[in-house]
Amino acid sequence: MSYSMVDLELRPPANLAGTASAAVPPPVAPAPPEDDSPLVDLGDMVRESPPWLFSAIVHMLAMIIFGLLIVNANDETDLLLDAGYTEDVGEALEDDLDLADTEFEVDEQVLTSDTLPVVEDPFAMPDVTDVAPNPVMPIGSVSMPTAIGVALTGREPGMKEALLKSYGGTEKTEGAVALGLRWLAAQQHQSGLWSLAGPYNDGSPSENPEAATAMALLAFQGAGYTPMSDPQHPFTPVVRRGWNALLKRLDSDGRFFHDVPTSHQLYTQAQCTIALCELYAMTGDAQYYEAAQRAVDYCVRIQTPEGGWRYEPGTDNDMSVTGWFVMALQSARMGGIEVPSPVFEKIEAFLDSVSRGSEAGYDVGSRYAYQPRHGATLALTAEGLLCRQYLGWPRDDPRLAAGVEYLIANLPAWDKRNVYYWYYATQVLHHMEGDAWRKWNEEMRKLLPEHQEKRGRERGSWDPRGDRWGDAGGRLYVTCLSLYVLEVYYRHLPLYRTGLFENVR
Repeated sequence: MSYSMVDLELRPPANLAGTASAAVPPPVAPAPPEDDSPLVDLGDMVRESPPWLFSAIVHMLAMIIFGLLIVNANDETDLLLDAGYTEDVGEALEDDLDLADTEFEVDEQVLTSDTLPVVEDPFAMPDVTDVAPNPVMPIGSVSMPTAIGVALTGREPGMKEALLKSYGGTEKTEGAVALGLRWLAAQQHQSGLWSLAGPYNDGSPSENPEAATAMALLAFQGAGYTPMSDPQHPFTPVVRRGWNALLKRLDSDGRFFHDVPTSHQLYTQAQCTIALCELYAMTGDAQYYEAAQRAVDYCVRIQTPEGGWRYEPGTDNDMSVTGWFVMALQSARMGGIEVPSPVFEKIEAFLDSVSRGSEAGYDVGSRYAYQPRHGATLALTAEGLLCRQYLGWPRDDPRLAAGVEYLIANLPAWDKRNVYYWYYATQVLHHMEGDAWRKWNEEMRKLLPEHQEKRGRERGSWDPRGDRWGDAGGRLYVTCLSLYVLEVYYRHLPLYRTGLFENVR
């Protein structure tokens, strides 16, 4: 695939070790014109040349042929994204990756309920039947060992392109990801952290640097960037500085949250744990293992007897916060970090307590509520179904099928924007594959790139105004979740893999 904003960098051919240099034979004088002998008598040359010269010529020809074979085998062309970041938050970037006016020519076929008050805080869940934003990263499967340890391989070069083509990504979706990551890079503080509040336009009224940093790092990691990535790539130092700063926030007991409102505490903990476990799984670097295990152990210790999590450690449960912890613990298992099995059994019990159906006219387990005493909602149904997929429900489970029908009946529409819902539903349907995924993806892959900011200071981000939780979550929150959606093709391999590498049209 080709991008107008991408520079091509050719790798040099592999060095040819052991190539010998041969002496050049002296020139041979031509015979007189009246002589019928050839200009060069090869026979005399062979007879009169010393044996070492003949041997050198033969070896030189062999090495040339061998070298051409090596060059041909290693002649790869890499796409190098030309991007940049800034030392100061909000500082304007140089126009080294100017996508503001870019128009992509794309082959869209393939390529690569109750009446409730508005929640003021995206990380604070009041006792309502709707829910605020939850930028969690779904990873792994308890009952599907083959998914553990390989779920992130889609982010690797080569595999990434194949998955884009197989599952319906386009040049527009990838161009939007590149532009969004560039905007995120420009918002990083000198400390390495990010902010929910600004200085960009339409920030969140609540500040939480740990949560903002984890959200940004998840977006970069979703596209394959870690501190161990190509040191020449401009996103690598961005991610490295982010992790250096975030790991300093991890306490000896495994906690990431500090001076944040009570309602922010466990959202922050789960989100940072997801990012850290994912980093360890992607890099295999031992320096991250101890920190990840410590964070996971803390998550396990504060699970309630009912099987969930909410605002304060060990106190109360809700579907939104619990969903974050499900994904954190699954990402831990994916990376080989120890998680006791009873933790998941208790989670199943909690999910059963918020499952809805039967008297409402649909299968129990096909829809989900915020807490046991509440009614089901669209967003929490998507989150609950995703948790069920990771906890082992098979693709043909009738409850899962009924829930998917509910999601497909509520396709994305910009006038009903809810990127929180879109994020979870996109994950569920990507795992399901088939017609359900095609219907959803056809809408989503056009909607988000079309409405991304293309000009001005905020180009690459998404305007939070008009989103169900945009006023509370702010621009960084809406942008990160939008990027997660657009990275769905390769973020995680689909759990059931029924159509892996089948062309999606």
